[in-house]
Amino acid sequence: MPAGPSERIPAELASAVAEKRAILFAGAGLSMTVGLPSWAELIEHMAQELGLDGAARGDREYTHHTLAEYYQLKVGSIGPLRSWMDRKWKVSEQDLRASAIHKLVIELDFPIIYTTNYDRNLEAAFKLYERDFVKIANARDIAKVRPNVTQIVKLHGDFDDDASLVITETDYFSRLSFDTPLDVKLLSDALGKTVLFVGYSMSDMNVRLLLHRLWLTWRRSGYEKDRPRSFVFMPRTDPVQDAVLAQWGITALGRDAEDPQEGLTNFLTELKRSVAELHGHSDPHVAKSESNRTSKARNRT
Repeated sequence: MPAGPSERIPAELASAVAEKRAILFAGAGLSMTVGLPSWAELIEHMAQELGLDGAARGDREYTHHTLAEYYQLKVGSIGPLRSWMDRKWKVSEQDLRASAIHKLVIELDFPIIYTTNYDRNLEAAFKLYERDFVKIANARDIAKVRPNVTQIVKLHGDFDDDASLVITETDYFSRLSFDTPLDVKLLSDALGKTVLFVGYSMSDMNVRLLLHRLWLTWRRSGYEKDRPRSFVFMPRTDPVQDAVLAQWGITALGRDAEDPQEGLTNFLTELKRSVAELHGHSDPHVAKSESNRTSKARNRT
């Protein structure tokens, strides 16, 4: 009899990943593990471009959305900023190959990965490890979905399509209405599946609103008790966040790691091991390939 999931990985999460019933939601923390700038660095770049030193800003703390809105008003277009971000947020093949986290994400073989990151590093990692994928950044891309091919859904847009980027405050507020084609797709994808969030700060109001919307949709359906559990990895335990998220049907998985990157690496490693134990294989992708071959053989007989 195969061993069960690690005691630190909930059995429901391991089973959902093993059976391709789980969606990964990847945030900025994933990109920062390969050296991408933080939001603070983006804010500082925009401030310098706009001539806003500490005195001009009045030492006010602006979000990157607010400064991007001002940037667009002053410059007339977000294009130059997008070009800078595209150049600055690329990492070398060597750095991607050295990223244990990106390798683990690919090996876990999620059928759908949603990300609010603008950069192309997740797609570059799939190419590096020769794994097929379809990138979805707008309504037109939805038609490109193919069976058994991983979908990478760029919920806040992609550098290849300026119009898709959610970067200014107006973009951000418009997105909070959750009525675009990508939002409809998200609700359709997420309602019947387990969702695992990694690389997010639970202080991000956009993410918190998303979690609340998913919970509210299930509650209004009258079938809330049938909702699959969802999970969020946080490197440090927070009883306040745990309680708030729990009421929305989200289980917080904390590791109390001194280094968030190490904590996430260890968590994904444990998850991969748990999934492999359920499959009886060291790599979930191998299990998927063998399962597909078995299914095809049965269909021929």
